[in-house]
Amino acid sequence: MKRNYQKELEKILKQQEEKQWIPKLFLHSCCAPCSSYVLEYLSQYFQITVFYYNPNIYPEIEYLKRVEEQKKFIYDFQKNRSSHIDFLEGVYKKERFYEMAKGMEELPEGGERCFRCYELRLREAAYYAKEMNMDYFTTTLSISPLKNAEKLNEIGERLAKEYGVNYLVSDFKKKNGYQRSIELSREYHMYRQDYCGCIFSMQERERQKLERYNSNYEVINK
Repeated sequence: MKRNYQKELEKILKQQEEKQWIPKLFLHSCCAPCSSYVLEYLSQYFQITVFYYNPNIYPEIEYLKRVEEQKKFIYDFQKNRSSHIDFLEGVYKKERFYEMAKGMEELPEGGERCFRCYELRLREAAYYAKEMNMDYFTTTLSISPLKNAEKLNEIGERLAKEYGVNYLVSDFKKKNGYQRSIELSREYHMYRQDYCGCIFSMQERERQKLERYNSNYEVINK
């Protein structure tokens, strides 16, 4: 039977409320827009440290733009709230991503190369969560309709056993989470990128744009 990760998450949150326990959560973030709803949702239940670790992002100027947007959102989000959110930036060592992707450059988006990228980032999150004595770690990645929530949770739970720190299961796109992230992006005037982040996703997006342009051109000139 297919697992309902949202219901599993709600059960965990309910148990914490009953215990009046506010655990420490190490939250890997892929970008500020995706983190928006997740922080709005989970900051009610956790002490959160946002971990920005994305060595896949290309080019470097795009990485710098996204990490600054993440910092800005956290600052703006906390202004009128009682909850405090910490921030930690991982090391932007893009060579780690290219080493991981070697031999998979031609694979389509959403396949094995992406799954390996999930693990690269979640493994770093698990390591730091353990080092910093966190109660849980998880990622914002499951909010995207383009990301495989089942695979993300499978990797997260495997790493949880390996590192000895709990993984918080999620499918943040549920309960209109993705739609809410779009609303919050508008509310906070956030920069929303139009590709996942890596050079391969950028190339795929450029191909799609060219195909749409050619298709529209053909229609206009019929």
